Amino acid sequence: MSGEVTIPLLPCRSIDEAAEFYRMLGFQLTLHQTRPNPYIVMARDDWQIHFFGVDQLDPENSYGTCLVFVPDTGALWDSFAAGMREVHGKVLVEGIPRVTRPRKRANTGNRAGFSLTDPSGNVIRFFPQQEDTVKPEAPQSKLGRTLAKAIVLGEAKGDTAQAVKLLDSTLARSGDEAPKPELLDALVYRAELALRLGDRAKAAALLKQVGDTELTEAECVAAAGALATAEDLRGGS
Repeated sequence: MSGEVTIPLLPCRSIDEAAEFYRMLGFQLTLHQTRPNPYIVMARDDWQIHFFGVDQLDPENSYGTCLVFVPDTGALWDSFAAGMREVHGKVLVEGIPRVTRPRKRANTGNRAGFSLTDPSGNVIRFFPQQEDTVKPEAPQSKLGRTLAKAIVLGEAKGDTAQAVKLLDSTLARSGDEAPKPELLDALVYRAELALRLGDRAKAAALLKQVGDTELTEAECVAAAGALATAEDLRGGS
């Protein structure tokens, strides 16, 4: 058979709160039901997410999640970020709700994925439909290799504490040996983890280190992604 469709059905603590959040991201409310149970449908282009209301839902302990494969994660992230900036004046990078930036992950076939955590704690994980056939250059330093492992821990496994422990140890021992673009990548991701843990002072210190790092023109080009992420994080620190 062909033509089957699977639609995510996720819990939310308030259907109105969920609708407002996803509207900000460019979705449209196509169904709003209060009886016999709270239920909404949010649609964007050719895909949709359904939500059902759950009393006393704790976003911090939600296990709601789904995968969405899209043609271009970068373009979708830009659209989400623009919506957040229009409503909040910044990209939401800490607490709940929040969004991460697209990062290639060693455990997903080099796909540059990102995650969106909504107000109810549901995590929507976005990946490109096709595996990137252009393999990235292997990290030149121990710090670069450690960062790849930390991203898997922090994003795929959700183990922020272990990702922090791994990065801090390698930054302390080998940070000075890494090429500056790899160092900035690690510092910026560590700052993002700090914000995720509510440690704004640590995030601010790391972002200051990023801003104080002198770069050549070539290094600026290589570190463009990290520098752009740092600007977004400064809005949340």
